[in-house]
Amino acid sequence: MADAPPDFTPVTLITGFLGSGKTTLLQRLLLDPALSDTAVLINEFGEIGLDHHLLERIDERVVMLQSGCVCCTIRGELSTAIKDLHSRRERGLLPPFRRLVIESTGLADPFPILSTVRSDPVLRHHFCLANVITTVDAVNCARQLDTQPESVKQVAVADRLVLTKTDLATAEVADRLMRRLRHINPGAPLWRGAEDEFDADKLLSADGDGVERWQPAYRHGDTPDDHHADDIRNLALSFDGPVDWTRFGIWLTMLLHRHGNELLRVKGILNVADAATPVAVHAVQHLVHPPRHLGAWPDGDRRSRLVFITRGLDPALIERSFHAFSGVSHTVNDSRG
Repeated sequence: MADAPPDFTPVTLITGFLGSGKTTLLQRLLLDPALSDTAVLINEFGEIGLDHHLLERIDERVVMLQSGCVCCTIRGELSTAIKDLHSRRERGLLPPFRRLVIESTGLADPFPILSTVRSDPVLRHHFCLANVITTVDAVNCARQLDTQPESVKQVAVADRLVLTKTDLATAEVADRLMRRLRHINPGAPLWRGAEDEFDADKLLSADGDGVERWQPAYRHGDTPDDHHADDIRNLALSFDGPVDWTRFGIWLTMLLHRHGNELLRVKGILNVADAATPVAVHAVQHLVHPPRHLGAWPDGDRRSRLVFITRGLDPALIERSFHAFSGVSHTVNDSRG
């Protein structure tokens, strides 16, 4: 008898601009037996070419792949599609999948998708956000970052970046793009799709504890090698002493309410008063993920650390606001595009 599904099914979003290789990545992942307990929501089967992988067609929307994955089309609202999957699983009409992967369209702003999972009154009791994987086209991404705001958001909110088409780009172009990606999102591990062997389970699983990797790409006053117009800034605050959780929560809520559109991402690890272990915090624009109590500190550094990725918002405003509200002394690292 199959084990029951988890109380909260983790949801992974695969995003990336048009032509960046989302479909190719998804095809590659679905062949891995480690994803046999996965449900996948995609836009149209015709766009992903799965026919040669089909084992069984359950109905006009749902197929079972050879790996054991359940693959469904999104027709209509995303929330409706996810609720339908959950209902089918509860009634025994689908295998008890343990995770859900959503592939977005290339022009999609990731925030509404993440917000649907987090804010829908039904979904939030059965599903939780895991991570965001963003595919990045090594040949065309630099131009897209200059001209397409959605492309910048897709990179900024990523927990993992997969650089595609590196076999078609020169080493100089790929290296310049990687520096730019590190500037926009300094903390996300970067995988090279053409060279790296993918561990599908590792790529999709949420680790959530890698806050120690969140260091700014440049020191205060430095400038990137290439100047660009995406107006991305990142700010790192670190501070000693315990944090008052109630005061911090009020401050963050007010900050996101006022500047959520410009705050592409907030991520941090906090030394909370009266808590034996650190607390991880994570927000995307106006959306705040539930805080997580980690099992232990990632290293010997017990300072609280917060990283902000902003667009069109002066990090000095965040710094002044935090200091005025918390009264905690801190150190600052600010970088600019």
